[in-house]
Amino acid sequence: MIQQSFVFLEKCGAARENSFWKQGITDWRKFLVREKVMGIAAAKKEFYNRRIREAQQALAEDNAAYFVGKLPAKEMWRLYSYFKEDCCFLDIETDSYGNVVVVGISNYYNTNTFVKGFNLERDLLQKELSKYKLLITFNGGAFDLPKLRKQLQLEVKMPHIDLKPLCVKLDLRGGLKEVEKVLNLKRPSHLYGNPVELWKAFHASGDREYLQLLVDYNTEDIENLKGVMNVVYKRMREKVKNF
Repeated sequence: MIQQSFVFLEKCGAARENSFWKQGITDWRKFLVREKVMGIAAAKKEFYNRRIREAQQALAEDNAAYFVGKLPAKEMWRLYSYFKEDCCFLDIETDSYGNVVVVGISNYYNTNTFVKGFNLERDLLQKELSKYKLLITFNGGAFDLPKLRKQLQLEVKMPHIDLKPLCVKLDLRGGLKEVEKVLNLKRPSHLYGNPVELWKAFHASGDREYLQLLVDYNTEDIENLKGVMNVVYKRMREKVKNF
């Protein structure tokens, strides 16, 4: 979808993008070969040409970070199909005081879990994130990332897709568990518990069974994030696609 998108260009919102699409300019290549574009002056066309060529070069170099600050946060989902194999899903768990105790980071094949008191360290997290081009969370913009930045001084410079506001836009309301139910995404019945209470029980007893349940709960959250992302991408594409 990113190569059919123009909203990363300066002063190019949804209305102008739709105007391009209606003129048959449905991707970057068609824009570049078109001599004139209705609604923009020749100088603006040349300026956009340069920006599009920059974006093409960024994709050729797998440089997703190019779009940070250019593509609006609410439109970062457009990068998903291009960088799907280089994306990661992140979810955290906190204790009753709001301290981060578990961080799960996963691609489509493996999940790495970082636990307070074992391996929850800034350098390890930073190294793990550095493997990826695109980050996906559910409400991470308001919850997960601010906590990681404040408590662990984690730097997140890659594009970030926050599924929560996208779900709201698609009328999928509530938290992740509510969205899962609407989308018929299943999880084992024993992983519907309260992660805060699981950490409290582990901290009080030292029983590793509680910790394993918490890790499994976090991993299940991440697995269902993948399902939500696939649905959201498909529905958002259908929502904006006008050609």
